[in-house]
Amino acid sequence: MTAADTSQPRVETPDVVTAVRDIAGRAKVAARSLSTATRATKDAALHAMADALVAHQAEIVAANSGDCERESAAGMAPSLVDRLRLDAGRVHAIADALRELAALPDPVGEVIRGERLPNGLSVRQVRVPMGVVGMIYEARPNVTVDAAGLALKSGNAVVLRGGSAAADSNAAIVAVLQDALAGLGLPRDLVVSIDAYGRPGAQALMQARGLVDVLVPRGGADLIQTVVTSSTVPVIETGVGNCHVYVDASADLEQAVAIILNSKTQRTGVCNAAETLLVHAEAAPRVLPAVLTALATSGVVLHTDEAAAVHAPADAQLVAAVEEDWRTEYLSMDLAVKVVADIDEAMEHIRTYSSGHTEAILTRDTAAVRRFTTELDSAAIMVNASTRFTDGGELGLGAEIGISTQKLHARGPMGLAELTTSTWIVEGDGHVRS
Repeated sequence: MTAADTSQPRVETPDVVTAVRDIAGRAKVAARSLSTATRATKDAALHAMADALVAHQAEIVAANSGDCERESAAGMAPSLVDRLRLDAGRVHAIADALRELAALPDPVGEVIRGERLPNGLSVRQVRVPMGVVGMIYEARPNVTVDAAGLALKSGNAVVLRGGSAAADSNAAIVAVLQDALAGLGLPRDLVVSIDAYGRPGAQALMQARGLVDVLVPRGGADLIQTVVTSSTVPVIETGVGNCHVYVDASADLEQAVAIILNSKTQRTGVCNAAETLLVHAEAAPRVLPAVLTALATSGVVLHTDEAAAVHAPADAQLVAAVEEDWRTEYLSMDLAVKVVADIDEAMEHIRTYSSGHTEAILTRDTAAVRRFTTELDSAAIMVNASTRFTDGGELGLGAEIGISTQKLHARGPMGLAELTTSTWIVEGDGHVRS
């Protein structure tokens, strides 16, 4: 639900609701074909989809170029255009992510727990697919592929609403994936899009309870909150990334420079990029001159408190930090910087302003590590490592469908297991309850 969505064609709401429910219904029927599919069948489909993406990369990149040119002309921020952009390298990367998924174990059928009870009943809890997964996301054509691959491997169909900014890219990708599925005799409706129905289509998807089993929003805070508050379909809430890096008194200077630069500048328009740097007062004179010089040289605008500003180089782009800076997910080459008295003040700052996504501590003090990892309550906590590692691919999950900041069954990067639910299978021999 971005401003760009206003360009979507308007269709009378009853027609949209009927159309979206029909699409979701077909996806539900298609999902049944995976209920008995072997891992070999699903993995073959993933490889076929990957091969098809590479074979059709020219058409996909051409469609994406049109999206990028249109959105750039409309004023989309450069970091968001970068997130939207596909080139041959990125197409190969998302195809490789499908192949990596194929190499992972199939979660369906895994016995979560099981035992034989004293009364002789055999009880086991087994992973089964959700059924139909709905995705509502913005300007991220790679998510189209990730969602399709994760859904298929975990035995689900997926209904996609990718937003108007990536409309041409997503249409080209979905067509390629559907053709690959059909080539193996699998239903095309395992991967479907409702992009043609615009914002009314998204609203209809949120109300398709009974046809869509779970809905995952992925994008900015406004989109996520709209989905959470408007849906009758169960939602797994992903979160914005106001991520922190805390430099403790004992931090290694060389590591600190490298980790902070990577956390902030490796890719700015993503939810696991660092947005606030907190530095222990004892470490500030030793660490901040080098860190702020490296950040300034890389083009980062520094939103600093007074204690941090004195350590900045003369040519740095400095902005006096205000309250709002501590709350902001910049998604740009901006970073809030604050000197704190100790780890207690750092953790209190994080508790106050964090979105619960990812926090990092840089330290050689094992007691500080223990406190930071046990006293904070975020989905991911890094120790002497970049915040950019909060990612399904980097953490061995293959691709991810999003990063959850809620506290239900799915938290942090959501891979295959998070797209399953469970069934209790109870076997007896004439047992009756007394």
